[in-house]
Amino acid sequence: MIGPSRTAALQALRAIHAGRSDLPSALARSREGLHDARDRALTLEIVAGTLRWQRALDHVIARFSNRPLHALDEDVLLIVRLSLFQILHLDRVPAAAVVDDAVDMCRAARHGGASGFVNAVLRTALRNRGRLPLPARPDTAADRSASLAYLGVTCSHPDWLVERWLDRHGFDAAERWVQFNNTPPRLTLRVNRLRLTREALQASLAADGIASEPTPYAPGGLSVTSGNPLGAPPDGSFVVQDEASQVVARAVAAQPGDRVLDLCASPGGKTTDMAADMADTGLLIACDVRGRRVRLLRETVRASGARSAHLVHVATTGSLPFTAGFDRVLVDAPCSGLGTLRRDPDIRWRRTAPELIDLAARQSQLLVRAATVVAPGGRLVYATCSSEPEENELVVRAFLSAHPDFALVDLRGEFPSAMQPLVDEEGMLRTLPFAHGLEAFFAAALVRRT
Repeated sequence: MIGPSRTAALQALRAIHAGRSDLPSALARSREGLHDARDRALTLEIVAGTLRWQRALDHVIARFSNRPLHALDEDVLLIVRLSLFQILHLDRVPAAAVVDDAVDMCRAARHGGASGFVNAVLRTALRNRGRLPLPARPDTAADRSASLAYLGVTCSHPDWLVERWLDRHGFDAAERWVQFNNTPPRLTLRVNRLRLTREALQASLAADGIASEPTPYAPGGLSVTSGNPLGAPPDGSFVVQDEASQVVARAVAAQPGDRVLDLCASPGGKTTDMAADMADTGLLIACDVRGRRVRLLRETVRASGARSAHLVHVATTGSLPFTAGFDRVLVDAPCSGLGTLRRDPDIRWRRTAPELIDLAARQSQLLVRAATVVAPGGRLVYATCSSEPEENELVVRAFLSAHPDFALVDLRGEFPSAMQPLVDEEGMLRTLPFAHGLEAFFAAALVRRT
């Protein structure tokens, strides 16, 4: 009998490979029938790991099979990928069981004729686990072609992206970056400060056998080191939110009594964080353009207990349905997501360099749209979860050049000492995997002078 986790993993990978779904949605659907928490966890591990190491796995498959990948049936390729990932990266999974399941999965998918091929490739990989045919780490960083082959193929990232990181930051930083992206992340929580303190949440989790430690930068975060806080029904005491995402709200610096607009608010992590900064006073408008995302946002706000937050479903284009007068406006812009490759490994294979130009154009339009409702002396914060300049500082610089009534706020003068390493020399928030151990997020705070 095929392990239920492997069947669910194949289902999820099919949807992602066909472009029908992203990783979170595909996992949610594929795990609906899995009631054992261990099966659900293994499914996530197989799917995310297969996507993280996809390029390296494909390189090994092509070498050991002596066949071009395009000649393989899609299902067969996916079965070999997910099985090879388990053989190479999951030591606790018996290799013989992986191979047997792979053969049975081929037959179940009506590709029985490929079972001999699958068996041969996987057993060859088993015999050669210590000497895989992958580009070696270069002896010198000056060897550019060898560096790119190692970072791209062996470390399983697209060439265009590692080339950018190599040119901007050098080989050592680029290597640490790809290694960060290939390491499964810990679960990170943010305490709901409307209900309790971080210390109280940590103690409550510990009483349930869940160990955690405070995040080094975000003042409200806890990194889970053991146990599963998601096993019980949610009680509104925390939200799941990456530490770099938590830091963005610090750039907004919302205060009690403020009028705040969160323009791209779903799923609501930053909205509810700002509600706590405001002591649940003043007015907080949280918006999104998609109905499904507004429903998700509504559930997050409801669970938090925030009474100052009000939801508005806005149109994609046109004037915003508000008059000017917001003290703080957050534009957490839709972006490439290239800063979240550790948590969302499918993104590395879906994005291309030309897309960045189109994304930046839409982000610039959104920033201009948001600027119209900022009050004199008010703050406009532009944020992304992208690592790339086209979506980050270049958007901000272009906006400032065209809008002299706005000026850049130097966050170095506002952030506490623990967060100073996250601010660059221009005063913008920039988290970097190789420097801070955080996903790559960006935020710039702008003030309206008149």
